[in-house]
Amino acid sequence: MILDLDIGNTLSKWRLKDADSSEIRSRGAVWTREEWKPGSDIPDLDVVEAVRISSVARQAVLEQTVALLQSRVRSVHVARSVPEALGVVNGYEEPHRLGVDRWMGVLAGYQLAGGCCAVDCGSAITIDFVLPGGRHLGGYILPGLRLMKESLKLGTRNVAIDPDSEAEELLLPGKRTVEAVNHGIYLAAVSAVNRIYAEVCDREGVALPMLLTGGDARVVARGVHSPHAVWPDMVYGGLEACFPLTAAERAGRMSGAPRVPSPAGLEKIRAGLAFSMLL
Repeated sequence: MILDLDIGNTLSKWRLKDADSSEIRSRGAVWTREEWKPGSDIPDLDVVEAVRISSVARQAVLEQTVALLQSRVRSVHVARSVPEALGVVNGYEEPHRLGVDRWMGVLAGYQLAGGCCAVDCGSAITIDFVLPGGRHLGGYILPGLRLMKESLKLGTRNVAIDPDSEAEELLLPGKRTVEAVNHGIYLAAVSAVNRIYAEVCDREGVALPMLLTGGDARVVARGVHSPHAVWPDMVYGGLEACFPLTAAERAGRMSGAPRVPSPAGLEKIRAGLAFSMLL
């Protein structure tokens, strides 16, 4: 088995993948904490042959995790943000400072679509762009839905936005405080994603497919105007591309990869941007 780990600021997500068939056998998540130890909420390391890790947690957390795994597993691969990989040139002036989860998303998106807008809707919402040809432009970071809610300190943090809610419903004025908060932060988030996407496509003169991942991807996607796809395993896709261990991965197939959405024409994107600037 292959254990893939995506260690975030809030959650550490994992999945077990069959090394022979490339099928996903199980998955789960635990709270990111000071020390990552095997237990009932994570997989049995006795069946794991190799581990691939993407981590944005504190360095001490990563070091403890790697030390634990290296004592139990034959092969441990840790992803790093580097100046260039898999045909993509990192757009950061100091490439190692780009969050590795964002780098994995960019690499996965580029392997799938040959240029894209990669949106990760987690504790923060990150929006990265990579052009056809592999030039990563850099990106944007804004507070995620939960972080925005917590910043208001109105006692609504534990009432999540229903991911099955219709976008039109979430854009209406709230008639209770929790609704007013949820609808307000939702509008702020999706407006930012829509505007940033249109601005960058307009400036670069290219219409890019949009791929969304992260815990709030489903709900944010409902308010996105441009054609898009939700890819829950996009960070894992980057790990697969960087460290291919199965026959399917070596052939370039990433687990759970969606059909690439056909972006709207550039003129339509520009028309929508011009209209929004008049409001």
